[in-house]
Amino acid sequence: MSIFTPEDHPLTEAVGKALRSVHDPEIPVNIFDLGLIYEARIDEQAGVHITMTLTTPNCPMAEVIPGQVEQAVAAVEGVSGVDVELTWEPTWDPQMMTEAAKLELDFTGKFDPAKLAKKPMGLSINRKERPRD
Repeated sequence: MSIFTPEDHPLTEAVGKALRSVHDPEIPVNIFDLGLIYEARIDEQAGVHITMTLTTPNCPMAEVIPGQVEQAVAAVEGVSGVDVELTWEPTWDPQMMTEAAKLELDFTGKFDPAKLAKKPMGLSINRKERPRD
């Protein structure tokens, strides 16, 4: 399933290339291949409406990346305007990444699905206080 609507619009390839030029500085893969772009809709007036997410709502780049997306797509010749909507539904999951992104992150040693999986934090279970002097 393509994120582009319509898939055959003349600007689709250039908008995709622009989206692939934006990177989260903490992850060596572009935001498109990370699966952060949910939809890129191009209207009849060549306006581009992007729905995207981030890997976490607490992302320190949350105020920067959507602006970078807007600037990159606005620079595409023929685009009349860009609207970027940040959403948290559905929640981003590592399975949303392209195979190329998964391979790249495995190769660099930064992708460990076990680290991204939700694990219970048992910080207080069976915890013993240290004796005080």
